[in-house]
Amino acid sequence: MESFHDQLHSQFQLPLQNPVLIFALILLIILLAPILFRRFKVPGIIGLIIAGVIVGPHGVNLLAKNSAIDLFSTIGLLYIMFIAGLELEIHEFRRNRYHSMGFGLLTFALPLMLGFPACYYILNYDFTASLLTASIFSTQTMVAYPIVTKFGISRNKAVAITVGGTIITDTGVLLLLAIITGSHAGSLSVGFWVRIIVGMILLLLLMFVVVPRVAKWFFIRLEGEKSSHYVFVLSIVFLAAFAAQLAGLEPIIGAFVAGLALNRLVPQSSMLMNRIQFIGNALFIPFFLISVGMLVDMGVLLKGPTAVWVAFVLSIVALIGKYVAARTTQLIFRYSKEQGLLIFGLSSSHAAATMAVILVGFKAGIIDENILNGTIILILVTCLVASFATERAAKQIVIADESGEKLAIEEPKFRESFLIPVANFKNLEGLLEFAQFIRDKKSDQPIRVLSVVDEEGDAESKLNRVRSSLEKTVQGFILPESKIETIVTADRNVPAGINRISRDMDVQTIILGWPMKETLTDRIFGQKTDHLLDTSEKSIFLCKLVKPLITYKRIVLFCPPLSELEQGFDYLIRKSILLSNELNRAIHLYANSKTREIVNSIIQKTSSSPSIRDFEIRKWEYFNLFLQRSSSDDIIFVFSGRKGSVSYHPFMDHLVERINTSVTDQTVIVIYPGLSLGDDKYDKYRDFSSEPLARSMETFDRIQRGLGKMIHKAE
Repeated sequence: MESFHDQLHSQFQLPLQNPVLIFALILLIILLAPILFRRFKVPGIIGLIIAGVIVGPHGVNLLAKNSAIDLFSTIGLLYIMFIAGLELEIHEFRRNRYHSMGFGLLTFALPLMLGFPACYYILNYDFTASLLTASIFSTQTMVAYPIVTKFGISRNKAVAITVGGTIITDTGVLLLLAIITGSHAGSLSVGFWVRIIVGMILLLLLMFVVVPRVAKWFFIRLEGEKSSHYVFVLSIVFLAAFAAQLAGLEPIIGAFVAGLALNRLVPQSSMLMNRIQFIGNALFIPFFLISVGMLVDMGVLLKGPTAVWVAFVLSIVALIGKYVAARTTQLIFRYSKEQGLLIFGLSSSHAAATMAVILVGFKAGIIDENILNGTIILILVTCLVASFATERAAKQIVIADESGEKLAIEEPKFRESFLIPVANFKNLEGLLEFAQFIRDKKSDQPIRVLSVVDEEGDAESKLNRVRSSLEKTVQGFILPESKIETIVTADRNVPAGINRISRDMDVQTIILGWPMKETLTDRIFGQKTDHLLDTSEKSIFLCKLVKPLITYKRIVLFCPPLSELEQGFDYLIRKSILLSNELNRAIHLYANSKTREIVNSIIQKTSSSPSIRDFEIRKWEYFNLFLQRSSSDDIIFVFSGRKGSVSYHPFMDHLVERINTSVTDQTVIVIYPGLSLGDDKYDKYRDFSSEPLARSMETFDRIQRGLGKMIHKAE
């Protein structure tokens, strides 16, 4: 019988063979490597690669390449390219498309033109290896983008064209990679070109025509199955990668195209995007980076000056190529020197796409270990240079502040907080996602979910039962960059409880679900929503969410005359702009000329301006016609004043009933601006108003209408 010592020795014999132990070791590396290397100011991506070098077959030989590691490595590689396509700001590219196209072509062509002679004549590689190596100089990963956000200049044109240029240059490199690998395999014939062109056309048709429609149908039919959404998206990625393989392209091209195809259906602040990024960043991508490190043989650098020379040339040529492209772009489009430096800083870092391309070339036998090792050093050097250059340029732009074009107008900062009162927990998920989409990302306040129970009877038992149910419901929701806080309280009526909590928590915005079907009591005494509007000074969103927001094509904003004079108009318009940017949907604005002018001025001051189309509408009486002409693909925003406000119109009475009568399958969000209570010294005079008489007249009107409906039904 084998002794314990022999069993222990067999388990820890190098390289490790036990799959449980291997997986545990890799998880420890993923956990500790970024933390340790960050203390030395080394990016986490480099830390994981270096860790792979240490534990790999060319290091201490703890791990050896096997089928399991190759599988996870392939998943991580495809995941990187998928997220790259998914996170691209396509609406920014469209807005600055001509400048972005110009920069994209320059940052693709110039580094390639400088890199090929360097690899061919200086490093003495053959034509194919030189062309593939030179292509990595054209790739770019915007590692330094968080620096731009920190300095508040993300709206600067230099940032927008760099983001757009990334789409063009990375796509160009991936197509060039397909041609190079095909040529190396000896299949570069007429049939190869036909296969590439036809395959690319079929792939694009599949991904941009078929997949979005299938995805939209899937998200609507299985709205509550959130885990199924993630599995569906992941299956699309690997099917696209396989389809690209069938077309004669590299699988990473299919994964990148899948990201672009699903870009509009997976908003940046959605729960689905949170799951995609979390699982990728926590497991698949680190696994890939560790496996890349396992390929590296740092001993090659010690065997002679060749490897060191290759790494030096690659790093210098990569930086020079991007610098020349950035400065040329600056001169052609007449940007400032600071903006030129900012373009260089954002575009000079090489990471995900570079590693993906060079790994494909290495596995195909096109490049050798010297290029692979040199690329690791190139990534480290360019990431550090990009960070320094971007920070310096951002500081110079902020200090210069000579014109509105150089310095973005920063949005006002406030600790924004949302309260979501909910009675039917089935509607909670849609309201939470809507709140996440329109939430100011700078706010550190949680999104609060409130349930109010009747204080009569056994209130304590009711509170415990509702609290348990609410917490269980909320546990299934994960919101990126924000947390959810549950509140359960007892009060004499629901509006009073909502008002008390909203004031105690200093809530700025209340998000309500759509009122349920009106009862006879509601007809006589009014809806709970009406009572809340009468007694609350907070901004209120009244939401009728029919389908997932990502399945709609447009955002339609209806602003009646004089609505621009309301105190909360600017704030609420910014919320619709945030939703437009999150969903990447255009805004169709229906308002008179004065209101449209104010709305457009607000849009110009935001950090990311959406696409907008203006339509003239002068009277509230056109509202019914407007609703009837709206499409089932529209998210309808209606700005409504409260009784006594400057924009109030009698047509706004019974707005919920009008909307229920006119539309059935559209998502409608009615926006009520907040009110200012003014100076406390006038509190004792607030009861002296015409409001009691108005409420009495309205109650009498409700009784009349209720009795009229009852008589009509009886007849």
